[in-house]
Amino acid sequence: MPLSCIIIEDEPLAMERTRGYVQRVPWLGLAATFETGLQAAGWLAAHSVDIIFLDINLGDISGLDLLEKLRPRAEVILTTAYDAYALRGYELQVSDYLLKPYTFERFLQAALLARTRHEAHQIPSEPAYDMVFVKTEYRLERVAIGDILFIEGMRDYRRIHTIAKRIMTLQTFGHFEQALPAQKICRVHKSYMVALGKIESVERNRVRIGQHLIPVSDTYRSAFLQRIEGGGKG
Repeated sequence: MPLSCIIIEDEPLAMERTRGYVQRVPWLGLAATFETGLQAAGWLAAHSVDIIFLDINLGDISGLDLLEKLRPRAEVILTTAYDAYALRGYELQVSDYLLKPYTFERFLQAALLARTRHEAHQIPSEPAYDMVFVKTEYRLERVAIGDILFIEGMRDYRRIHTIAKRIMTLQTFGHFEQALPAQKICRVHKSYMVALGKIESVERNRVRIGQHLIPVSDTYRSAFLQRIEGGGKG
């Protein structure tokens, strides 16, 4: 069965090139094309897709902003004329990054990588271990999930507060939302995630963990309250 894909691209020539490349690959099926990010966002709210070919410089919204807001389960291949966004793209865990104008051979390489990642996700996973590896400046550091108190956003960095120490990383909140068990670690603010089992009290629009008072924003309050009322434990 072909993998479904969509193209989000506001340049007509680039759109036609990518559409033509998709049509040359028998195991890709083009579900839809969009000239704006907002059109694509509306469609993705009601449909699922396997692969997204996403231009970064869209007229109405940056492709990176769109990706960060939607967090689609699809494999994402970024397309752009500029290489300055590569690091940000990989922080958002995209499958590949195509620099325009790209050849069919380079397109096929990216599509094959996306297919490999997609197929890997279809394999039933082993039970999750009780730890996560965090990328610091020089190494991957093992962190026991049960030791995490909360994660704090600090501009481009995230600071992980654990029982024993604090760890700085460039990995995004989006990465941690996927890597950490939702029943144990919960987003409560654009700049904070907290370990539900480490919360000592909930005080209006804040939670207390040790000596720290952490804000709970309107955006995340409802989901957070449902979690703690459902008995989330760490």
